[in-house]
Amino acid sequence: MLKPGCYRFRVPQECAGQRLDQVLPACRDELSRTYVRKLIDIGGVHVQKRRVRKCALTVGAGTEIEVYIDGRSLDPYRVDSAEIIYADKYILALNKPPGVVMQPTPARYKGSVYEAMLCHLHDPFQRHTRPELGMVQRLDCGTSGVVVFSIHKSSHKALTACFTRRNVRKVYLALVEGTPQKAEGSMRSLLARNRASNKMRSVAKGGKEAITHYRVLEQVTGYTLFEVEILTGRTHQIRVHLSEAGWPIVGDPLYGGSEQVNGMDVGRSMLHAHSLTISHPCVPERHLHLTAPLPADFIAILNHTGFPDAAISPYRPNSI
Repeated sequence: MLKPGCYRFRVPQECAGQRLDQVLPACRDELSRTYVRKLIDIGGVHVQKRRVRKCALTVGAGTEIEVYIDGRSLDPYRVDSAEIIYADKYILALNKPPGVVMQPTPARYKGSVYEAMLCHLHDPFQRHTRPELGMVQRLDCGTSGVVVFSIHKSSHKALTACFTRRNVRKVYLALVEGTPQKAEGSMRSLLARNRASNKMRSVAKGGKEAITHYRVLEQVTGYTLFEVEILTGRTHQIRVHLSEAGWPIVGDPLYGGSEQVNGMDVGRSMLHAHSLTISHPCVPERHLHLTAPLPADFIAILNHTGFPDAAISPYRPNSI
């Protein structure tokens, strides 16, 4: 099995005219035909810089092929009705599971939240009509929780305006390393991307303003459960601010978080978009408070690190 990354091939003369799903296994022993077919199906294979999802495509000698592997499951994500927090004809709120990318990447189109939402909204009686879908909010691949979409052409601009004007209250739960002395506080800085490391960081000038408030919910030896509210929505904002304060998020090695707690593998950053409060963009006087219970993996880590059940219970599925 190949490690995550991008692999480039030139079709050799002896493979000219063969199918794409035959050529790739011939180029690399680690690529079985079954595995290659799954990669092609989710959109991880590009021919001459264009994504191709046709296994039977014939390729000529010298054709450039790129194979992108992200190391995640090749079974595409599909929206479960139990994950729908709220839906009407204008907007839909989803409890996004961890480990699913929001938007298509070079490694996959099929199975991204965007593609899965299109499938969920598709009307089988209108086969050639593309569903209306607007994404105004993003969560990192490893982050779970509430994310809202516009699903009607009259709601796209209105929902975007809610976020642009900061008429949305976004509250997250974060498990961090360390035990701060203050029960609550705020961070404000300018965030910019470091091109060398591809990480976000606070800078003196030239970045975008980011404002984060935190409140301690519970502490055990070495770990703290935070409630975090962000007034802005910058890339990696919570991860950067907490890390720079000396409290990296558990399971977030990019910003200094450990990938194990007390001998237990974490698997992803312990960050969860718990609630989103917003005035309905198309229905006057309707105010929505959307909440998502903690997923099982987050609860398991909290239990393993010794957090009391009283601290976890308000966020369990059966208590929301």
